[in-house]
Amino acid sequence: MTGTGRTGRGYALRGGRATIAVAVVALAAVTAGCKEQPAAGAASAAPSASASSGSPTARPSDDAAPGDVSPSPSATARPKESARESVQPSPEPSATRTTPAADPQGTVLMRNGSQGEQVRELQARLRQIGHFDRNPTGYYGSVTAASVRSFQAKRGLSQTGSTDTLTWQKLLGMTRRPTAAELKPPTTRPVAKPDKRCMTGRVLCISKNSRTLSWMIDGKVVSSMDVRFGSQYTPTREGTFSVFWKSRHHVSSIYHTPMPYAMFFSGGQAVHYSSDFAARGYNGASHGCVNVRDEKKIAALFAQVRTGDKVVVYK
Repeated sequence: MTGTGRTGRGYALRGGRATIAVAVVALAAVTAGCKEQPAAGAASAAPSASASSGSPTARPSDDAAPGDVSPSPSATARPKESARESVQPSPEPSATRTTPAADPQGTVLMRNGSQGEQVRELQARLRQIGHFDRNPTGYYGSVTAASVRSFQAKRGLSQTGSTDTLTWQKLLGMTRRPTAAELKPPTTRPVAKPDKRCMTGRVLCISKNSRTLSWMIDGKVVSSMDVRFGSQYTPTREGTFSVFWKSRHHVSSIYHTPMPYAMFFSGGQAVHYSSDFAARGYNGASHGCVNVRDEKKIAALFAQVRTGDKVVVYK
């Protein structure tokens, strides 16, 4: 019985060591799987890169022939091919390499999120031929993408919504160089007659009816710009106020959204630049602030306005 007990302990010890060894192998496998996660994430990012180049539904394996779901010859090859068959070259891979279909219309020049003078020219030229129904903003948002898509559809081009070299050349051939007034009109709407409270001193004169802001000094309009207001649930307050704080790189502490060139005039309500307004226009609304969509104009205004200057918001 004594010997049997020792033998039992021996087996228990050896069994314990075996268990520990298995656990170590399992732990190593789990750890290795965790280390592979970034690579998997990087691979999953490939479709979004393809989408930005104008093929929103393409997968990495579909680059050669988008929409072709049949398997490639290499995927269907049988393991027991004859030697004669295996040495015969297949023309399909070389054809795939020489005729890429990921970007059939050339290099993408502008896309959703782009901004600058070329975007402004694009919008002005699209407006000349009836594909853009507002004044240029210089920001390539959903409205501009839809306008480009409309132009591409009418010209028989791939409807990507991005402006590639072929789309741009087609547009240049159908339009003329935009004038300065076409590129940078003061506002998209007529500026309202200033409220009488705006006729003296330094005033941000803001009309809800015309949806315009006029920067006025001693009754004269220095500059004007389009503005957007709060919704019915978060209305922009009306009345006479004054600028009590300026914050160049402000971020909302409530909504956690950027509010560049913010000039606060009533509690948390401010005049500031809005990239959302630049992209979507009047399809959206603010949370009570006065949004400006022309970044250059609000930047110039921010440099001129002083703390204490008057703000008049009226209908």
